[in-house]
Amino acid sequence: MVPPLRPTLRASPGPPPPLLLGLLLLLLQLCRGLRAEDSGAMEEIATEKEAEESHRQDSVSLLTFILLLTLTILTIWLFKHRRVRFLHETGLAMIYGLIVGVILRYGIPATSGHDKSLSCSQEDRPFSTLLVNVSGKFFEYTLKGEISPGKINNVEQNDMLRKVTFDPEVFFNILLPPIIFHAGYSLKKRHFFRNLGSILAYAFLGTAVSCFIIGNLMYGVVKLMKLVGQLSDKFYYTDCLLFGAIISATDPVTVLAIFNELHADVDLYALLFGESVLNDAVAIVLSSSIVAYQPTGLNTHAFDAAAFFKSVGVFLGIFSGSFAMGAVTGVVTALVTKFTKLHCFPLLETALFFLMSWSTFLLAEACGFTGVVAVLFCGITQAHYTYNNLSVESRSRTKQLFEVLHFLAENFIFSYMGLALFTFQKHIFSPIFIIGAFIAIFLGRAAHIYPLSFFLNLGRRHKIGWNFQHMMMFSGLRGAMAFALAIRDTATYSHQMMFSTTLLIVFFTVWIIGGGTTPMLSWLNIRVGVDPDQDPPPSNDSFQVLQGDGPDAARGNRTKQESAWIFRLWYSFDHNYLKPILTHSGPPLTTTLPAWCGLLARCLTSPQVYENQEQLRDEDSDFILNDGDLTLTYGDSTITANGSSGSHTATTSLEGRRTKSGSEEALEQDLGMGDHEVSSRGTRLVFPLEDNA
Repeated sequence: MVPPLRPTLRASPGPPPPLLLGLLLLLLQLCRGLRAEDSGAMEEIATEKEAEESHRQDSVSLLTFILLLTLTILTIWLFKHRRVRFLHETGLAMIYGLIVGVILRYGIPATSGHDKSLSCSQEDRPFSTLLVNVSGKFFEYTLKGEISPGKINNVEQNDMLRKVTFDPEVFFNILLPPIIFHAGYSLKKRHFFRNLGSILAYAFLGTAVSCFIIGNLMYGVVKLMKLVGQLSDKFYYTDCLLFGAIISATDPVTVLAIFNELHADVDLYALLFGESVLNDAVAIVLSSSIVAYQPTGLNTHAFDAAAFFKSVGVFLGIFSGSFAMGAVTGVVTALVTKFTKLHCFPLLETALFFLMSWSTFLLAEACGFTGVVAVLFCGITQAHYTYNNLSVESRSRTKQLFEVLHFLAENFIFSYMGLALFTFQKHIFSPIFIIGAFIAIFLGRAAHIYPLSFFLNLGRRHKIGWNFQHMMMFSGLRGAMAFALAIRDTATYSHQMMFSTTLLIVFFTVWIIGGGTTPMLSWLNIRVGVDPDQDPPPSNDSFQVLQGDGPDAARGNRTKQESAWIFRLWYSFDHNYLKPILTHSGPPLTTTLPAWCGLLARCLTSPQVYENQEQLRDEDSDFILNDGDLTLTYGDSTITANGSSGSHTATTSLEGRRTKSGSEEALEQDLGMGDHEVSSRGTRLVFPLEDNA
């Protein structure tokens, strides 16, 4: 008998237990988290690789410039060894820069693809910084500049070209300060102040005349370009004036280097060097004033008298403020080095001198002034006052330090000029504009040199001859300052064209004019091989020496008589008051200040002044003053140029014999000086005639 089948009970499928569901969800989240972590790790690895690649390219770009400078130095040595003068070191640096620029431009392939562009048509102005939200992550982008619609698909993607393209502020804040400071710190005061009036006329009036002549001529060229259809964007009259200010900045570094090597005429060297030093300062302030020209009304580029006088006020305010800031910084450094014992620690002394000098440039820029003017006059002030307070080691160190920095910075800029011809991505070359610029520069330089020289010769004892004028006309090279001013703003069509033209002008003047300096000196019969301390033969009408101590005395009187009257008026005050306050030299303040200032005079007078027995001779007085402008007072005796001492008077005979007064003899005994000491200084009588400059 078969037993009956029992039905099997099966549970129907129901919902999963909550614990199992939680485990499944947790597993899913872990998987997603692992994927996110993998994705984040990949992004971090990619970012690290990009940062590493960027660091490598930065190193390669800096190494490129260092190798350029190294190659330039070695070639300079070879040229000096072979006595080659047709090409200066700056021209060499530009040639090597051109070669490297060609390699970077055409020898290195593009390294990245072109990203798609995002449309922000609703905005009416560009943003300097842009935050972009990409999948919940924010990325920051900075403004590089405007790209014309025709070049939107041809954006250069070579990362190396971007790396070797420096921010223009690098030139102003890093490279220009040592160049300008060295010009002021190494100034040869004797010949500079002897021609100060002429130098100021060339630098201020000449630069202004050149700027306006070039600006107006270039405005005519722009109108011609518009007429023939060669102008594709706006180019205003103020842009032409700005180009005139930029290109009026002369930098005859090549000519001056050849002058120094050949020992050319010292007065010609002083005129060219002084003009170029002050000319750079005037050009940069003039360009700032033109940028500040903003007429009221709808037409912002029309002439407005109020805006014009405002620009003139801006020019005077910026220049005077920058001058004051540079002088004050130099005075502060002089006081610090005088009233502290930093000279016991030459390293600290040199470091403080370096930082105070460089900070002058940055301080002026931060306050809205011009750092170039400030650091120039800071250098002159440091050389006149602070240098006297430094230890022997610091004097040598500061001179050599800024000389090396000047050499490296200048050659770096000229090397970068060669690179920029190929690496700069916004060049606009217009043949009409370039040819017009060369003609305008020639005419502007001629209108600058010849008329001013004519008027200056009316008041000069030693005329600026035609050969000097022709040489100054020929030596109007453009260099580092013009390039730095042009590259500082290349955002618009007009500024890009001005920068490209400026670059070509610098190339031409450095290579062609710089290379022709030596033949031009020979053709113009300008004397070379001249001792810097040697003066031209005296003429009968320039001055008359009734008594002196031989050739040295005659030379001292000659230079005194020829020094600019504006400086002679100031120098007596400087010698009697400023030098004793700021340095360890000069007469004691207790003898020059009024009696009621006795306490202050004793506090400010350095003890070294009383210890020094050669106070009668200031290191600058031999080539600055007429004897009648200087009065020295020591103890109870006062010695003046006419030989008086106290209430007694010493006379000078026409035969050259000098009768001493009793007070002078007593003074010599007190100071421990014999007849030899007195005769070495001597007393010279000079008829005061009109000055040279």
